[in-house]
Amino acid sequence: MSAVAVPHPNTPALDTPAAAAAGLRTFFRIAEAWGLANDDQQRLLGCGRSTFFDWKAGRIKGALDAATLERLSHLFGIYAALQILLPVPERANAWIKQPNTAPLFGGGTALDRLRGGQVSDLFVVRQYLDAQRGGWA
Repeated sequence: MSAVAVPHPNTPALDTPAAAAAGLRTFFRIAEAWGLANDDQQRLLGCGRSTFFDWKAGRIKGALDAATLERLSHLFGIYAALQILLPVPERANAWIKQPNTAPLFGGGTALDRLRGGQVSDLFVVRQYLDAQRGGWA
């Protein structure tokens, strides 16, 4: 007999416009804290230009697709890991743009790696930070 996963009654639905709006508001607050240009924000979200500017203006027409939710999950994980590793907010927020000698970054910045635009770029930066803080890699 196989078990069927039943969501907890207090688990918010991620497939609603309200959840999309909340996730995007959080993303834009993080992007502001990191000092990201619109082009970088659009690349991290993996969306087209008109969609990006609609989202930034709060015009969200529906739920976010799974790929965008995955991107947001990784970005939120990166932000959270930085807050743990560097508990001074200014230092945590500046890290993304500072040169890094770790092999993953090759002397470039985490933002350089994230600008690759692929979900895998977000994943490996998150994985690196999770490993640095002793969490799951």
